[in-house]
Amino acid sequence: MQSVLIVVLGVAGMAFGWFVYSKFIAEKIYQLDPNFVTPAHEFNDGKDFHPTNKYVLWGHHFTSVAGAAPIVGPAIAVYWGWVPAVLWVMLGTIFFAGVHDFGALWASARHKGRSMGALSEKVIGARTRSLFMVVVFLLLLMVNAVFGVVIASAFVGTPNSVFPAWAAIAVALVIGQLIHRKWNLTALSLVGVIVLYASIIVGSELPLTLPESLFGLNPNANWIIILFIYAAIASMLPVWVLLQPRDFINGMQLFVGLILLYGAVLLSTPDISAPAFNHRVPEDAPSLVPLLFVTIACGAVSGFHGIVSSGTSSKQLDKETDARFVGYLGAVGEGALALITLVAVSSVALAATPEIWHEIYDKYGTAGAGTFIQGGAQMIYNGWGVPINISTTILATMVVLFAGTTMDSGVRLQRYIIQEWGEIYGLEFLKNGISATLFAVACCLLLAFGAGGASGSGGLTIWPLFGSTNQILAGLTLLIVSVMLIKMGRPARYTLIPMVFVMITSSWAAVLKLIEFYQAGNWLLVAIDVVVLVTSVMVILEAAAAISKFRSEAAG
Repeated sequence: MQSVLIVVLGVAGMAFGWFVYSKFIAEKIYQLDPNFVTPAHEFNDGKDFHPTNKYVLWGHHFTSVAGAAPIVGPAIAVYWGWVPAVLWVMLGTIFFAGVHDFGALWASARHKGRSMGALSEKVIGARTRSLFMVVVFLLLLMVNAVFGVVIASAFVGTPNSVFPAWAAIAVALVIGQLIHRKWNLTALSLVGVIVLYASIIVGSELPLTLPESLFGLNPNANWIIILFIYAAIASMLPVWVLLQPRDFINGMQLFVGLILLYGAVLLSTPDISAPAFNHRVPEDAPSLVPLLFVTIACGAVSGFHGIVSSGTSSKQLDKETDARFVGYLGAVGEGALALITLVAVSSVALAATPEIWHEIYDKYGTAGAGTFIQGGAQMIYNGWGVPINISTTILATMVVLFAGTTMDSGVRLQRYIIQEWGEIYGLEFLKNGISATLFAVACCLLLAFGAGGASGSGGLTIWPLFGSTNQILAGLTLLIVSVMLIKMGRPARYTLIPMVFVMITSSWAAVLKLIEFYQAGNWLLVAIDVVVLVTSVMVILEAAAAISKFRSEAAG
């Protein structure tokens, strides 16, 4: 019954966030204007800028920001006990993530769809832009390189997910054409979800694998190459052809998955086997504060969301008033996924007794997406009676599809940044979409195979920096939105307070990691960590100077 209480309180809190808090932010702080001409209309090119139905755009935004992170982060963070993890997911979703994602989307739409890097120049100053874009590029490099490894590993470890994962792309291509021709969205959604789940049933009986050796590489490495070829092609297609419909269908698939998971809790009412607070952690284990706040990023607050909000979503916003639905409700959806993940990895569905749970969580970082799939599949079986092989395939496919949509958007966003660099420094070859995409993919593959050898897992080399870098970026994004609000004469405390909290905890975590990397003699990670920390401090100083100058001019 404890699991039911967690679900009820969590859903009630997020409902308050959506119906009350987000409405207050929309009307009193961001002051959305239904008559404002969005960049999607002003620069409509049918490729990157394209006015989009808010439900379809929500699907794109939600699945792009979700990825595997709101599953992996909470599955790891419950190591410290379920209470701190649940509280951070709930409070983070309502007061941090929703305001952050919504704010980045609104701010970008107000400035011609500029990315957060370009927007930082407009709001703070020219030097800030270059500094900000360094952090953004490093983060995207981490996300793209690692998600390639995550999907490849899932394909190898769960070959039942291969067929439905690629079938989803075919479904999305067809639905994209039909949506573009104004077919009924409800009917298309229903048919798309039915076909997608039918492919999952087929996949559960039709595992697909690559040869043990192909071109001298193992299956994992070959999948990584295939995935980046696909991502390069997908990132250059007009958004309505593949990106929007794929993300929308994946969003519907997750919606059904959440119904299965939340329904399973209500039907089977599992007890919680994880401790409320874990007092059996080893002495050398990472401390709850500040590590909890960077371990659970997506699902509470994440800098990557600001990149998506300002990179792709703002260019597709039909009306400014849609920003609340897309941005804030997208964060609520991700919080709902993080919450049910915590239940799945804390309940008796995963571990029948507290002792078995402690054996699974014997040290920090041993759990992850696989733990969620195992616990969630058992929970669906207990609640709905769905056979374990099918419920496992459903959840494994969910993880793969979300990681894939994030990778699609990530490569496209990397291409945008490289093209912006081409504009800034007058490099014509970088302004071209094809060459910028090839450059982005080359950087990811260079990291994957340069640092990881023939396995292609080099992205994991710099992954330990993701948590702190991602949250530092979230703090910087909230800082830019706050400066913008101050200049507009609007209350900024609703973004400044979350910004201060996020910057303190993430910088603290980055310093702890820096010490750890230094003691281990890992000089690559030391160098990158120092760059991120120094860059963030410089951006904060630039912002403080800009605010001081603005106030002096206003007073004068």
